[in-house]
Amino acid sequence: MNKIRIGFVGAGWMGSVQLKRLTERNDVEVLALFEVNKERGIEVLKSVGLSPSLLVTDYNDIVNNPAIDAVWLVSPNSFHAPQAIAAMKAGKHVFSEKPAATTFADFCTEIELEKANPKLVTFVDYILYFDSMEQQLRNMVAKGQFGDITQIQINYRHPVNIAGDKVWKLNKAIMGNAIGMGINHAISVMIFSMASQAKPVGIYATSMPAKVRGFEADPIWALTVHFDNGATGFCFGNIDNGNGYDAFHSLYGTEGAFTFDSQQERPNKVRYWSQKATQGKWIFPLNLQQCKSQGLEQCIWPDDTTTPDNGNVVEHQTGSAVGHFIDCVKNKAKSPLSFANSSIIAEIGWAAQMSASLRQPVSLPLDWTKAGKFFENF
Repeated sequence: MNKIRIGFVGAGWMGSVQLKRLTERNDVEVLALFEVNKERGIEVLKSVGLSPSLLVTDYNDIVNNPAIDAVWLVSPNSFHAPQAIAAMKAGKHVFSEKPAATTFADFCTEIELEKANPKLVTFVDYILYFDSMEQQLRNMVAKGQFGDITQIQINYRHPVNIAGDKVWKLNKAIMGNAIGMGINHAISVMIFSMASQAKPVGIYATSMPAKVRGFEADPIWALTVHFDNGATGFCFGNIDNGNGYDAFHSLYGTEGAFTFDSQQERPNKVRYWSQKATQGKWIFPLNLQQCKSQGLEQCIWPDDTTTPDNGNVVEHQTGSAVGHFIDCVKNKAKSPLSFANSSIIAEIGWAAQMSASLRQPVSLPLDWTKAGKFFENF
């Protein structure tokens, strides 16, 4: 079997988890690790059973290595786009942590390069796409179990870790806008949940400076998203402070509704009602006894159903994301999370920055010419 040969970038917390997932597969081979902290790089390589000799100290050693098929980017945010662009120009497939870019010009270049090189496989790691609860929600919406969706709210409130060498997240030049630091998880969930019914056509956003910690970029956001079917979405984000991990979901339609509360105990985290599926009764699909008491055993979800309860990537669907990208490369298939296919998520982030600054709504899809002129002076 031909193995996908990987050049890996970044051996931090997230990188070490993804590198471990790669070493557990028999269809990939890691040929190099680029990590500026040599001691950490060597330590991580040893921890996953790889030779310290794979460590390189120059990114060009990965980009210019003809043996490498794909570049895996888990570097700090501001490096994602320059490294991705260099890799794509060298003919490499690209796996990128989110955000794919921290400047609008780089975002546009990534999309243009993908479209100009259709054989390249690209990927932005919107990890919640692979959560099994999110998959259930998307399927239920697509099947019309809630009727026509009229309102949806997705929160992302989570005080991101800035301890130790993660302090770079306070720096706007490295982090980019705070939307790309985690709030886009909520945006991605909203867009993919609504994808079978509607497309976003406009956004109005407000932001607020840090109140608790020293974020240079505004870490508190409120987004109102308008869809072409008349539905409205709300996204509240805060990476400055919080009491636990708040990934609250609320979706309402003409024939049902869905709620997820990440801070509830597991049996009651998820509840929904549907005229079609639950006879109009509220049920808790993770609560076996409650479903049985209502005679709705068919609505019980599997025991291994995951839910986005915290910010620990070890407990997220990291293996699924890794496997998805590798499968796309092997099958020469475009991912729904490619730079181009997921660009509306990034565009909402850019539009939100414009809206908050201009204090007016911004239409979607984004007018790249207007946006380019705006961000030249932003």
